[in-house]
This record gives sequence, C-alpha cells and structure tokens, in this order.
Amino acid sequence: MTYSMRAKFGLSLSNRAVVFGWATMDDLVRVAQRAEASGMFHSVWVGDNLLSKPRIDAIVALSAIAARTQQVKLGTICLASFPFRHPIVLAIQWASLDILSRGRTILAVCNGGSAQDGPQFAHELEVMGVKSEERVGRLIEGVTILRRLWSEARVTHQGRYFQFRDVELLPKPVQNPVPILIAVNPKGERVPPAVEERVMRRVAAYGDGWQTDATTPETFRRRWDMAREHAERLGRDPSKLESCIHLMVNINEKKETAFREAEEFLSLYYGTGRITHEQMETWLAYGSPQAVIEKIQPYLEAGCTMPVLRFVSRNFPAQVERAIREVLPALHAP
Repeated sequence: MTYSMRAKFGLSLSNRAVVFGWATMDDLVRVAQRAEASGMFHSVWVGDNLLSKPRIDAIVALSAIAARTQQVKLGTICLASFPFRHPIVLAIQWASLDILSRGRTILAVCNGGSAQDGPQFAHELEVMGVKSEERVGRLIEGVTILRRLWSEARVTHQGRYFQFRDVELLPKPVQNPVPILIAVNPKGERVPPAVEERVMRRVAAYGDGWQTDATTPETFRRRWDMAREHAERLGRDPSKLESCIHLMVNINEKKETAFREAEEFLSLYYGTGRITHEQMETWLAYGSPQAVIEKIQPYLEAGCTMPVLRFVSRNFPAQVERAIREVLPALHAP
C-alpha cells in the first residue's frame, strides 16, 4: 500500500526543563518565536504530566507561546494527564486556546503512565483517584466527549466514567474539527502482534493521527502501515492522517559530548538509570549535522509526516540555530 506524504517539522520545548533549571518560560517563548521566524518549523510542542514528572502546565505554556507567535501550530507531546482531566473542563480550556491561537492547536492525548511504570505513576494514579486499568477506557470516552462537545449544540452523555445532561459547551473552538492525535508506543520492539493490532486499530478509530517515540524506523513503518490499513477498513481516508515521531537531538561534532549532554538531560527528566543505553541509541539523533540528518531520514522514508525534535542540551537555543542552518534545509529539500 502506497501513500503520498510530505513531512513537516515540529519543535519540542521542554516545559519540564523549567523545573530543573535548564530554561525559563521566557527562554521557551523566545525559541518558539525564532522557530517560527525561521520558516523551518511547522509547529511547536510541549510535554505534559501532573505529579509524576512535574512541569509548567502544558495548556498554560502553549497559551503563552500562542500569544507571542502568529503562524506555528501548537501541540502537546502526549497529554499524559488526559485520564485525570474532566472532559468538560478540558474542552473549555482547549477551545479557549484554539481561539487565542486563531485555530492553531493540535491535541495529542495518551493513557499516561501505568502503576507498573514506577512508584511515581502509581502514586499519581492513587492521588487522582484513577485505577491503572481505567486509562484506556477514559481516553476513548474522553476523546468521544470532546468531539461531541466541540461540534454539537447540546450534549447528553451516559458513559462508564462520565455522565451529564444537556451541556452547551461554549466557546466552541475555531477549528472544526480540532485535530486529535493518539499518542501510544507499545512497550518494546517485540510486543505480541495482537497487542500491536489492537493499539493501532484504536489510533485509526479514534485519532486524526498517531504520535510515538523511542521506536526504530522499521517498527514505525510496520505500525503506521497497520494504522492506515485499519483506517481504510473503517472508511477513513488514510492520506488525511498524520504520524509524528518525537526524537531527542544533540548536534555536536564530538559524538561522545553530544551523547553525554543528552544523557544528562534525560537523567534529570526521567530519573537516573531509567533510560537505557539501547533506548538512548533508538531515541537520540546525535553527532554532526550529517549524522543527525541520517538518523531522521529513515523515519521520513517510513512515512512519518511530522517529526518533532527536542534539543537536549543546556544551550538548547544554540542547538535550534544549528538545526535551522545545518540540518533542516537538507531534510526540507525535495
């Protein structure tokens, strides 16, 4: 099956880096403005968690960026708090952001961490009153509610997790529909085929695209083909769906220095020892500009429509400048 795709590039800004002192919110806004002015970035993204990985709230951060930019799309890298947020409240917040940005939002939602992913996730689930096994159901029901609230005049919903009658959601977002991506990455490269099928069928059924990370180009291609095939069976146009790979990047001719800087960042971000060397090699594009280009290119060939790059360095503004000058022109070339 062949589909025609053209890649757009996103910039991922670490709103968590504000917590561990590698950036200020002003830094993030300035770099977002530079990314827009360069013409090389289609979108700007921020991550999301509540208690498990504290950070500046994603919607607040995107609102600040929306107020200081004009054209770039604004998205979430896996809204991991989605199972904890009431869909009516989120619908109002996101519609307000869409109005503030004049229709530039992309909402990427995910299940968030499970209780088995670590004690911080188990504690977060307990504090928020959500069972680990409820996360997928809450995601599906929540996405369904958002779409209805944003498109229908009045909504009555009787679901497993949410029940309400005769809700008129105002304001409505500018976009109709608001694009919603499903962020998911089945654990490991060797998950059972039935699990992959189930997960990618969910993407095809409920999402306007797929967002993932820490995945080889080969696995990306297989899963993305799976999602598009399911979409076609469901009567959806596969060419209208987006696919997004979130990659860590450090540009430095000294590969060891690039790897070490990235390792320092990810240890602060996720906790020391939580990201293995093997995971780093999969997730990280590092070294010279040419090495970074060669790391990203196979994802484009695998059908990725929207690579999103996070520059993992204390001096991330300089990294973004190097990417604008020395990496992205080659990848944008026809």
